[in-house]
Amino acid sequence: MSIELTNIHKAFGPKKILRGLSLNVEEGETVALVGFSGAGKSVTLKHIAGLLMPDQGSVVVDGNEVPTMKREDLYKLRLEMGYVFQFAALFDSMTIQENVEMGLVKKGGVGRKEIAERVSESLDRVGLKGFENRLPSELSGGQRKRAGLARAIAYRPKYLLYDEPTSGLDPVTTEVIDRLILKMKEDLGVTSLVITHDMKSAYNVSDRIAMLYEGVVVEEGTPDQIRNSSNPIVRGFVEGRPEMIEEATRAAAEDGEHRGTGDERNVDHGHRGPPGLQRRDR
Repeated sequence: MSIELTNIHKAFGPKKILRGLSLNVEEGETVALVGFSGAGKSVTLKHIAGLLMPDQGSVVVDGNEVPTMKREDLYKLRLEMGYVFQFAALFDSMTIQENVEMGLVKKGGVGRKEIAERVSESLDRVGLKGFENRLPSELSGGQRKRAGLARAIAYRPKYLLYDEPTSGLDPVTTEVIDRLILKMKEDLGVTSLVITHDMKSAYNVSDRIAMLYEGVVVEEGTPDQIRNSSNPIVRGFVEGRPEMIEEATRAAAEDGEHRGTGDERNVDHGHRGPPGLQRRDR
């Protein structure tokens, strides 16, 4: 029940997004993948679900090499994953109960009584019991996110993939979502990857944090290790100090001029970003 991404490369036309990303999420672990907007965090998540295929590299989930799976096997694997979308992705014309049960109905093989029980249980877990007959428009932003989480866990998945679960939320509602992520781990024992740019949330929910920069994971470690990192790129990001990142990037460019072109270094050694970037030991 692990997620293993090894040397993932992905480009859209001439634009290179992932340039050798490697990341493991062990069974029962919650890992936060952080980084700037447009760094490729959501692209990484879509590779795990088989919604995108890498140009190069390996994606293994639950012992399965995702890019080589047959369509029907990939569909079965996706049933083991709960995907929590950034904007909840609820259907406006359907009640909350209908939204939560939709996947179970489509999956088939689950009786009406069990579907009703799972919907009730899932809504109760996220604090939305009694909201079954409401429409998404009648819920706050935080409540819609919780309804999206209820839909994800109704499958009883092994994995939960969160795409910016606290984006656009006020601090109090963010704390509620963070506590729910922790509760899902405690109650369900799921293996989770949380995509976020919110460092406070990442510190709250994660066993480990990995930072994505220029298409690679440049450092990973416990929340305390990341919080106290000496890496200028990581420190610049977590402390909100762009000048540190600019200085490190400038130093990397100058180092590249001394050693040869950046492309030559990529061919020989792989894209590793500015000097000083490192991966923490677990």
